[in-house]
Amino acid sequence: MKLTRRSLFLSTAVLPLVACGARAQIAPNAGETRFTNDPIRRLTDAQWRERLDPLAYAVLRHESTERPGTSPLNDEHRRGVFVCAGCELPLFQSTWKFNSGTGWPSFFRAMEANIGTKEDNALFAPRTEYHCARCLGHQGHVFEDGPRPTGLRYCNNGAALRFVAA
Repeated sequence: MKLTRRSLFLSTAVLPLVACGARAQIAPNAGETRFTNDPIRRLTDAQWRERLDPLAYAVLRHESTERPGTSPLNDEHRRGVFVCAGCELPLFQSTWKFNSGTGWPSFFRAMEANIGTKEDNALFAPRTEYHCARCLGHQGHVFEDGPRPTGLRYCNNGAALRFVAA
């Protein structure tokens, strides 16, 4: 790997956050309160590790990020719905998907009642992280640079989703 000023800067800025286990706290919102007593909320970390493949586990349970351009869902264009890989809660209609050029599946709209959000301060500027309202699994971040009609871009980890064809 070639060491550049940019990679050195990023690694030295992020390393203390990772080393300290920095992680924003999830505060319940209206979208997730209906799932408060759902049995999936009581799964242990060991049960999640057994239930999910390693990448999905890292993304959903520990807010990791898959490498861009690696998800087969980038090329998924059939009609259907994208569901949470952790609990199968529907999150996005296939008609809301668009090619953002980022390397991750992106959507301009989400099923708002099925996601929760929180401020993520793990990098240099605050971002809005979103997660599954049912299992609280990390999905990705939402940005205000998407297409019409919403202007939003839900930038999702493909490992955190499954596609269910119509």
